[in-house]
Amino acid sequence: MNDMTPVKATTPKDWETDQEVRWCPGCGDYAILKAVQRTMPEIGGTPENTVFISGIGCSSRFPYYMETYGFHTIHGRAPAVATGVKLANPDLDVWIITGDGDALSIGGNHTMHLLRRNLDCQIMLFNNEIYGLTKGQYSPTSRVGTNSPSTPYGSVDRPATPCAFALGSGARFVARGFDVSKNLPDVLKAAHAHRGAAFIEIFQNCIVYNKDVFEDFAAPKGADGHQLWLRNGEPMLFGSEKSGGTKGIALDNVGLTLKVVDVVDGDWQSAGVIVHDVTNRSLAHMLVEMPFGEFPMALGVLYDDPRPTFNDAVIAQNESASAGKSPDLGKLLAKGQTWTVAEGHPET
Repeated sequence: MNDMTPVKATTPKDWETDQEVRWCPGCGDYAILKAVQRTMPEIGGTPENTVFISGIGCSSRFPYYMETYGFHTIHGRAPAVATGVKLANPDLDVWIITGDGDALSIGGNHTMHLLRRNLDCQIMLFNNEIYGLTKGQYSPTSRVGTNSPSTPYGSVDRPATPCAFALGSGARFVARGFDVSKNLPDVLKAAHAHRGAAFIEIFQNCIVYNKDVFEDFAAPKGADGHQLWLRNGEPMLFGSEKSGGTKGIALDNVGLTLKVVDVVDGDWQSAGVIVHDVTNRSLAHMLVEMPFGEFPMALGVLYDDPRPTFNDAVIAQNESASAGKSPDLGKLLAKGQTWTVAEGHPET
């Protein structure tokens, strides 16, 4: 196909497989799958140029349900396989599907190195704060006090914060959403538009082992006062959508921390509400660490500041190393310690 060949527009149906979708009834994964299938046509994707790569976990069945190329790999190793795929074919649109256990326990080092290297791909981390596939053990993101088969008296571990982990690993794009949010496709589009490793944490309801753990901010109704949807260049307002937000996030100059302020008559400037800047890494760290309850849950794109990608650097290095050289397998095999067995030698 040359550059002049028109690309046929797709529909969400084009991204569906003939496989029976097998998650527990009511699982948040269904909503995420539909959000991705709706998003793909809008970003101009094509099934033959897209690959979904997963590790192990409930979320990792995802490649079976996308009409694209796919790999269902081993526990925690999806980033390693994705790196090989992207280097072998840089034109592929690579998506990694993982979970809080898959990415942050056995796969923690792989996730970290993928982010610091800045491979051009999208990483969707489904966070349900539990090990769902293996029957409900506590995970790296489970809250203190979580009762599970492996913590019958309640977890005493301090949970990992996926977005803080991503920022600490050098990620250049960090975002959050949740399974049934109408805004999730917009978050996915922003991640896809970013050139480099785009990390998206998606809060996902495990209907069986950790039901409604995010209900305090992700409930279908009445939760807008607990959600801070971030938009670059816009004030950080939350509360009633009809009034444009009744509260906001401001900077406490005394402690260099964030604080919640009241917004009267829509005058957010007088209240000192911060305007979101996706390139401000320090601000992204502060937003990620806001304790929920005292603050709303920060959602949307927290940080977006591109830099050169790992795959571009590797390809450029290989091209430089091979410039002016012709491939010669015989010469390569003869390089180094070699010897010739002369005719008439006893071993001939």
